[in-house]
Amino acid sequence: MPLARVMGDMVLLPNGNVLIINGAGSGTAGWEYGRDPVLSPVIYRPDSPFGLRFEVQNPSTIPRLYHSTAVLLRDGRVLVGGSNPHVSYNFTNVIYPTELSLEAFSPSYLDPKNVNLRPKIISPASQLKVWYGQKVAVRFSVLAAKLSAVSVTMVAPSFTTHSFSMNQRLLVLDVVGRLVRLSMSTYEVEVMTPSTGVIAPAGYYLLYVVHQEIPSDGIWVQIQ
Repeated sequence: MPLARVMGDMVLLPNGNVLIINGAGSGTAGWEYGRDPVLSPVIYRPDSPFGLRFEVQNPSTIPRLYHSTAVLLRDGRVLVGGSNPHVSYNFTNVIYPTELSLEAFSPSYLDPKNVNLRPKIISPASQLKVWYGQKVAVRFSVLAAKLSAVSVTMVAPSFTTHSFSMNQRLLVLDVVGRLVRLSMSTYEVEVMTPSTGVIAPAGYYLLYVVHQEIPSDGIWVQIQ
């Protein structure tokens, strides 16, 4: 880890990377014990070579210690909020007041320079209902002239509290057949939904098309 951190939040991103955000550089959880807020998020890239997997991001200006939270949004941003290291709400005469503001962290894949690489899902429409082991055709567009490294992922929306994201899960769907080009900028790929509830419990997921580690906006999919 490039930065010491306790009480941090970790969020699985649609491209398989991990955001590490919030927390303190020293102390323990709760009741005024946290110190040295860590303002700089870190991206962990599990597929990068050893020594190059952690990348420090631009800092926030808001300390977020105990009772902070971070949740992935449909458009690929991460909603960040909270921080209350006190017994109750306390806004004055303390080192780190109760924090009620919200921020949106934008990973580097949302940089405007990546707009031509970013996929856009055309079909199916959001709120798709699927079964286990079902083939699904996903049609999408990409403005870039050449396509490479395309995958389809599903992310379970997590319930996050106390620096722990329960139910957090990312699935890379198996591609059935090959990627088909339908027009200059439109493509279709057929994928297989998870085979069992052991891999993916029934419920709602965000489905993304990922191109060169840049995800589309997600669509909601319900596994029945």
